[in-house]
Amino acid sequence: MRDISEKKPDGAIITVTGTDHAGIIAKVSTFLAEHDVNIEDISQTILSGNFVMLMMVDLSKSASALESLKHELNEIGKSLNVSISMMHEKVFSAMHRI
Repeated sequence: MRDISEKKPDGAIITVTGTDHAGIIAKVSTFLAEHDVNIEDISQTILSGNFVMLMMVDLSKSASALESLKHELNEIGKSLNVSISMMHEKVFSAMHRI
């Protein structure tokens, strides 16, 4: 697992939360692959029936803008009845500094 302190200029964090059901990981990872977004690290678990996934991704090869990816992931989340958020790794790191 990559240390979050190793910030990348084109890194982002994606979180997915909601009721667990088949196809969540497949749908999100397929979308990312189609947009040349590389999943560098992924963690997922089920907490009391709730699906929770955290992904660290590399956007450097993607032709899509961060805002466009965020919007499309939000739409995918709606179709899957889960919440998907995406933020630049610098923003995430700044929010979680001790």
